[in-house]
Amino acid sequence: MRFQVERSELTEAVAWTARSLPARPPVAVLAGLLLDTTADGLTLSGFDFEVAATATVPATVAEGGRALVSGRLLAEIVRSLPAAPVELVSEGSRVVLSCGSSRFTLPTMQAEDYPQLPDLPATAGRIASSTFAQAVAQVVVAAGRDDTLPVLTGVRVEFDGDRLTLAATDRYRLAMRELSWRPEATDLPAAALVPARNISEAARALTGAEEVTIALASGTSGDSLMGFAGGSRTTTTRLLDGEYPRYRSLMPDSHEAEATIDTAQLTDAVKRVSLVAQRTSPVRLTFSAGELLLEAGTGEDAQASEVLEVTYAGEPLTIAFNPQFLLDGLGVLDDAQARLTFTDPKRPAVMSGAESTGYSYLLMPVRLSS
Repeated sequence: MRFQVERSELTEAVAWTARSLPARPPVAVLAGLLLDTTADGLTLSGFDFEVAATATVPATVAEGGRALVSGRLLAEIVRSLPAAPVELVSEGSRVVLSCGSSRFTLPTMQAEDYPQLPDLPATAGRIASSTFAQAVAQVVVAAGRDDTLPVLTGVRVEFDGDRLTLAATDRYRLAMRELSWRPEATDLPAAALVPARNISEAARALTGAEEVTIALASGTSGDSLMGFAGGSRTTTTRLLDGEYPRYRSLMPDSHEAEATIDTAQLTDAVKRVSLVAQRTSPVRLTFSAGELLLEAGTGEDAQASEVLEVTYAGEPLTIAFNPQFLLDGLGVLDDAQARLTFTDPKRPAVMSGAESTGYSYLLMPVRLSS
């Protein structure tokens, strides 16, 4: 095998495929990236039996072949290379990588032992990559991180004609985003549960393409997979099993009070006030006509308060939130004004953009001691 490739394109492709490498591979070959020359150039692949990622880059191929090398080592090397074309040549059980005056010799593993990557499932539909990336980012902030509750570590993707709904919850907050897409399949299941980390990484990495193709396979034969493709990159991930909470029932049908406030100002104020809050301590928000009072800290501990202007309709109300959960919701709003609605200080509040539609962030309050 002998080929030459641009350093920047190789670096991006290696970074994309190396994301799927397991931290503790069950077998040695899964720590490797598979390099395979094709008619289209160079294809790189990574796989950990749960997630597969491939990327193809243009390359001048003098001699075809394939090689399996340490993925993490290759990623570190290509990141450090000078801005010059990269040449890679296989020499027996090693490959020699040259770039400018830099030269690296890497041992290879048995490419024949590398497992077969799953094929990209049938196309379910397409969506603008920027829209998809924004929607996923808004939802994954609420996904659980406790692996003992694997269902809550996923993002639920619901299919309803030309509408997609993404939802995630960790029991303390719920994020939901509805958006349009272009379905191509007519026999889609009602929903799929995708690991939050995997859909997040795919959405971020595929923004270089104009559109993202969403592929889905969930039948009685074979594994349940979801795939994403954009440009020259593809990835597949196994779906999670389990009964997802009936999250729509948590959304209030009505509200008793409503506040509209500058998103950036509220974000900065929460960050400042929460500096004195202990790790498990909440930030208290007291709403009244035209005014929001934020407070943190009690008793002999450090205390902080700040007053902001707010447009508020309803009876005066005091409610408390985990400050990080509140900041997570504010951080993904795509609107200069945040809208918060309340039914009761002991019941969940709902945050959304004052002008934009389709996104809701439900947040459980922290019970205040009397």
